[in-house]
Amino acid sequence: MSVRALVVDPTAPAAVRLAAVCDPTPGPGQVLVAVSHASLNYGDLNDARSGRVPEGAVLGSDSAGVVVQAAADGSGPAVGTRVVALTSGAFAERVAIDVGALAEVPKALDLARAVALPVAGVAALRSLRAAGLGPDKTVLVTGASGGVGRFAVQLAARAGAHVIASVGSAARGKGLAEAGADDVLIGLEGLRRPVDVVIDSVGGPQLVAAWNLLSPGGSVQSVGWTSGEAAVFPPYATVGPAKSLTSFVIEGDVGADLAVLTELAAEGALTVEIGWQGSWDRFNEASRALRERRVSGKAILTVA
Repeated sequence: MSVRALVVDPTAPAAVRLAAVCDPTPGPGQVLVAVSHASLNYGDLNDARSGRVPEGAVLGSDSAGVVVQAAADGSGPAVGTRVVALTSGAFAERVAIDVGALAEVPKALDLARAVALPVAGVAALRSLRAAGLGPDKTVLVTGASGGVGRFAVQLAARAGAHVIASVGSAARGKGLAEAGADDVLIGLEGLRRPVDVVIDSVGGPQLVAAWNLLSPGGSVQSVGWTSGEAAVFPPYATVGPAKSLTSFVIEGDVGADLAVLTELAAEGALTVEIGWQGSWDRFNEASRALRERRVSGKAILTVA
């Protein structure tokens, strides 16, 4: 048997095409999920073009759907359970998923919103945790209009921090004050006060500027690099009171963090903004919108 999937194809317009692949066979600690929704991340677009995901392999990390086969070892959710997961090869009609990579979706949360949470939500939650988030902190979020950024703003504000959201234009800043940002800036224009935590998804010169704003003992978490520009630090920029620049990647089981995020979203304590939604047949359209910074929040694919 075969299922349809979005696979890497360097000759395709967006380096991705719909194709038939083998129906997955789950291992003992995996469930088989019939996928109804997927979430497109900026990193997926880079994975398709960079060679990190081989030609012909299924793309994607975020998927949500219904369990159609329970794990053979008895772990994980039962058949019929609605779940959301962070897993490789997520953009397929059926996906075998480790039980530690998923969480049950509460009844009050629809799958189109739940699927926005894995990569962006977990990255925001874990990077803030790694940086030492607390109610006495000042947190700067760059690229705050994107998926990770909007979640980071909300989670930092929920923790009682003073939150500064940096965006590329006034239009991109819409809704961030309501999400919890105390200040919304275009770039870092006018920012003079030191900050304790930076969640950076822009890279390039803005990363250098954010580093210069960091207070002693502060932390920059580098979660993305959407600018595609080099970050050039002037001489002695890294000499002085101790502060840190840390590369970030999601590692290990994410099920517990996904459970926290889905519960917050179901309660309305974490808002999921969908800036683009459509069939996965329109992948090229979604990828263009994401690359051209025309998506505020998340781009959601409906698996037809």
